[in-house]
Amino acid sequence: MPVLQTLPNDVADRAPARMAPLAKLPVFWSLAGQRVIIAGGSDACAWKAELLAACGAKVEIHAEHLGEACATLIERGAPHPEGALIHRPMAWREDIFAGAALAIADCEDEAEARTFFEAARRAGVPVNIIDKPAFCQFQFGSIVNRSPVVVSISTDGAAPILAQAIRRRIETLLPTSLKSWAVLAQSLREEIALRLKHGAERRAFWERFVDRAFGAEPTEASARDMLADMERPAQTRPVGRVTLVGAGPGDAEYLTLKAVRALQAADVILFDDLVSDEVLELARREAKRLLVGKRGGRTSCRQEDINEMMLTFAKAGKNVARLKSGDPMIFGRAGEEIAYLRQNNIPVEVIPGITAASAMASRLGVSLTHRDHAQSVQFVTGHSRYGILPDTIDWQAIADSRKTTIFYMGGRTAGAIQNRLIKAGLDAKTPVVIVSSVATADERRWTGRLDHLSSAMAGIGLDRPVLIGVGEVFAACGLTAETGLPVAAQA
Repeated sequence: MPVLQTLPNDVADRAPARMAPLAKLPVFWSLAGQRVIIAGGSDACAWKAELLAACGAKVEIHAEHLGEACATLIERGAPHPEGALIHRPMAWREDIFAGAALAIADCEDEAEARTFFEAARRAGVPVNIIDKPAFCQFQFGSIVNRSPVVVSISTDGAAPILAQAIRRRIETLLPTSLKSWAVLAQSLREEIALRLKHGAERRAFWERFVDRAFGAEPTEASARDMLADMERPAQTRPVGRVTLVGAGPGDAEYLTLKAVRALQAADVILFDDLVSDEVLELARREAKRLLVGKRGGRTSCRQEDINEMMLTFAKAGKNVARLKSGDPMIFGRAGEEIAYLRQNNIPVEVIPGITAASAMASRLGVSLTHRDHAQSVQFVTGHSRYGILPDTIDWQAIADSRKTTIFYMGGRTAGAIQNRLIKAGLDAKTPVVIVSSVATADERRWTGRLDHLSSAMAGIGLDRPVLIGVGEVFAACGLTAETGLPVAAQA
């Protein structure tokens, strides 16, 4: 007979715990076809009844009078095929608990709560009294519903608002299509178990499945494609893909939901120098991150090298996120990258971002197309590939007082921009704004006249990315354009 041995106390004390203490045990309980008791007809009871009926429970609501929410819920019926919502127009009695799976009540005072709690306990039925933790054997968490994928968040009653905030964050990360992918996974499990050996081979299949699950909605052909993929030798399986993701101007709050999901799904992230740490924090922890920044006047990664890196990773089956500041389709060289990848048969998707000009306008409270002052807006690059103003700019068209013009990357060419605009006929007193490091903690601003642009740029500095806005809208919205003084201010 084997002898059970225990570790010496000093060794046991040094061994790390496999699980830290838990306030409550998270359990997912099947209620399909089960009877559940709810005492009370309040709005709080309605929410619990709706949740339980959605799980397939047969919910009996014991209340002489129903609130509007409860009455509407019963009229609408249960969403689950096995669920039911039944009104018992009477107060609860002790004999109603027999055979019930759960009991919930909304009680006005502690004495009533204690009476219901003890009656349910005597019947052996788990009980929850709404908003009275002392009389709760279990609690309801905040739920993210992508059933059969269900996420529940609990703070053990300490901060329900915090649980709701966490739920909102998780909601942004889980696309609604995840429900359909989970249903597809259920349909494939038995087939995969028969065809693939337990271990690395089966795990590799499910990892490829998960890569697809955070993309588009599955189609009728998805199951067939996944099974066909399983039959292919590894070397002939489809390549990875590249997603050009707009990181916005810097503040992570400006990211789109789709951009966050792309970062969470990426195996490799190639990011620009201007992408903030806050944005990168939203990426999947296991993702490989490579800085491929391109900044004027500094040593930069060549575009050819970036193209080759994307191609290499994608051919290795990786999901690559090419993370670009602002919007990838505005001065982000996206056209070159898309063309290169398509020439090499690599799937490419583009997720737009908030471009820096839009962030600047929102930060200043300025409408770039104020109907009294500007009938159009134009974005112009402030430097060519040679670091000077492009020689193809039509300055007569740019120097139009009825337009708002935003120059990107114009810090080092500010003097030339000023001279060319004035020479083309734009009034030297035209309002101008300079914003550096827009939407970041280091943001700096200057407002003044066009003929003071060059000297103002010297005060702002060239060490951070700069936007130059030219047009009457910058005076119309309360900025101090008439002074022309080169005053830089922290945002």
